[in-house]
Amino acid sequence: MSTPTLHHEHPAHEHTHGPGCGHTEVPHGDHVDYAHDGHLHRAHSGHWDECEPGGHVAHETHDHVHGDGCGHPSVLHGGHVDYLHDGHRHAAHDGHWDDH
Repeated sequence: MSTPTLHHEHPAHEHTHGPGCGHTEVPHGDHVDYAHDGHLHRAHSGHWDECEPGGHVAHETHDHVHGDGCGHPSVLHGGHVDYLHDGHRHAAHDGHWDDH
């Protein structure tokens, strides 16, 4: 299940993301996000957007526990850490994992 992504432009973003730019690439649906300063940026119509989910989506059937050494890359995202797993970003939330 996916949620719509909010369109929230990241103003004055002069850095151009792309392969080899030094920021973690995060596959996300039909595009790639770039982890930069605790934000996830995506290209959109000639500018960069903050790529944030449009609602709360619990990943109900997720039995794996993420953390240091779990084998999945971690990405700082706002005030928490997301884990990249099977093309999704998972974040701990109220005893379950959210699908970002």
